[in-house]
Parts: sequence; C-alpha cells; structure tokens
Amino acid sequence: MSLQKPTRLLAFAILIATVQATRLSFDRGLCQRPGNEALHGCPKSTLRVGPHAEFQHIQDAIDSISDRPDPFVILVEPGNYTEQLNITRAGSLWLLGVTDSPNDRTKNSVNVIWHNATGTATTGTYDNAYTSTLTIAPTFNASLTGTGPTGFAVPPDTPFGNVDFRTYNLNFINDYLPYAAGPSLALSISYANGGFYYTRFLSYQDTVYVGKLGNAYMYESEVAGQTDFFYGFGTCWITDSLVSLRGCGGGITAWKGTNTRFENKYGIYIHDSVVQKANSSLAIEGQCALGRPWNPQHRSIFANCYLDDSIRASGYIQWSTADPRVNQNTSMAEYRDFEQYAPFESVSEVFQFPSGGFGNTAWIHRHPRA
Repeated sequence: MSLQKPTRLLAFAILIATVQATRLSFDRGLCQRPGNEALHGCPKSTLRVGPHAEFQHIQDAIDSISDRPDPFVILVEPGNYTEQLNITRAGSLWLLGVTDSPNDRTKNSVNVIWHNATGTATTGTYDNAYTSTLTIAPTFNASLTGTGPTGFAVPPDTPFGNVDFRTYNLNFINDYLPYAAGPSLALSISYANGGFYYTRFLSYQDTVYVGKLGNAYMYESEVAGQTDFFYGFGTCWITDSLVSLRGCGGGITAWKGTNTRFENKYGIYIHDSVVQKANSSLAIEGQCALGRPWNPQHRSIFANCYLDDSIRASGYIQWSTADPRVNQNTSMAEYRDFEQYAPFESVSEVFQFPSGGFGNTAWIHRHPRA
C-alpha cells in the first residue's frame, strides 16, 4: 500500500509532463545565442539570469516560480555562480546556458560552483546531501544518502518530484579540494527524472549521486572524479559522453541495490562513451577499477566504451578483502557483444516508474542537438 500514493501522483505528473513537452517546443540554438536579450526563440515562460538580468542568482529565479505547474526555462548568461541549486517543484524546468556552441560541452561558459565536503577534519561529518552543488528532489529527506545497506529511510508517503528536469550547456563544480578528501557531490537527484545534455559535473569524490527513485540520463556530457564518483540507488544511463579520471580511488562506480516487491533494474549503464585519464601527466596506468559494490546488489555496466590504459586488467574489484560484498546478485560487467547485453540495451528496459513498471522515458530528449 505504501507505493499507491506516489504512483497516483506520478501518473498525474506524467500527464503534465506530456503537455509541458509540447508547450516547450522552441528553437534551443537561437534561444541560447549570446546577446539574445530579447529572448528570441525562447518560450514565453523563459526567465533570464545574469549580472544585468532580472535575476542575478539562479536559485532566485528558481524560487520565483516555486511550485507553479507551468513549464519554465531559465536562461543563464556566462559567468561563475557560487551557489547551491535546489529543485523541489514537480513541473518541467529546463536550465540553459548561453553559448554559441550548443552542441559542444567543452565551450560551456556557465559555471555553477560550490565548495563543500563531508567527513574531513575541517568540515566534520554530515550527510552527503549537504554538499551537493545541484540537488533535484521533492523534499530534503528524499535527498539524504543515509548509512547502512539500505540508506536513509525515506518516508513512504513522499511524493515524486520533478518529472522533467533538464540542463543544457552548464558546468556544475564542487571543488572543495583538488583531490578526494571526502564526499563532495556535484549532482544529487532522487525521486525525480533528470536529463543532462552537454553538461559537465566536476568533483573528486562521489561526484554524481542518483538516489532512491532517481532517474538520470546524460548525453554528450562529462563526469570527472577520482573515488566512487558514480554512486546511488536509482538508475543512471550515460551515452556518448566522457568519464574523466582525475585519479584512482575506490571505483568509478559504486552502486547500492535495493530490495523491491517487483523486478528492478536500478543501476548505472554507461554506453558508447570514453573512459580516460583527465590529462596525460597522471601516472595511473592499470590502477583504476570500473567499480566496486556498495552492497551485493550493485549493478554497473559499461557497453561499447573506450577504456584507456588506466583501467585495471580485472575491470572491477571487491569492496574490500574483509568485506567483498559480492554474491549471485552482483552485476559488474563490460560488454562488447550486445547479444549478451539484451536485457539492458535500451532506456525503456531500465527506467521504471515508482510502481515498478518499465518505460518511464517520456522525459528523455531523444534528439537534443540544436
């Protein structure tokens, strides 16, 4: 019974998202063009953020729309924005960075920056959720990582959050220290759907957290880290992207499976992407593990990816010798033969609704090139 309320809410939210996707049809390339103060090509609901715009801070623009159901676009002018972003609304919200290269993440000129970590001598210890540069979750409790094999016990009546959150051409950075000093998230998404296009997430430890009932899709994006920099309970699909190794600690992935009353395919799936050291000066040949199991239900799959010489010959490793966390439920694989990979070969086969049904993909931008 505990799943019925979130399921009803999500069914309504999906209907809203479908309407919003139609209403938000616009010329992204024109909208994002530098000097577009008149917002040509942008939806009428577009808000602008910048030094001389209506809003100088991105979070102020987000707060101005609150929980209104209308779909919104926020267009952010180039610059460094030192702030944490928190998205709780259910209605569609897309963040766009101004750029003359909307199909090239390396030309992004909008940086959202935060400096925080947990578990260090300076900061003390608190939940990882406090550190994130960008958080998408309906409530603070929904975003908490917690501890132990099942993590924080999110209240069962927690509603699903944003059904169609997107970013295009932004960089999210948590640069507490230039090495893995403790969990320092650039992205945290739970109880929500998020699409990230031409977006960069840069940190060193626990860069991307996909929490419970979180769904994240990344296209032509970059994630940089050193230790366990993809982790979580939910589902993350990455394609045509760059996984940038800033060092080797733990594993690239560290997923924590979840017991459910239905078949689930929660995990991380990295497709048709490049996994390589961040720069040629790093002496990490054969030292980086593709992943290690946060609990025995860990699932991470690399499919048709280029792996440079940083990757260990074994591919994956145990959590530790004393506590391997590997059993018959553990899925850690690197595929070249897609016939073996059939159960996980498309987004419709892995993204699920809270009730357990597959096919939760209406929020994914299938052809995002401007």
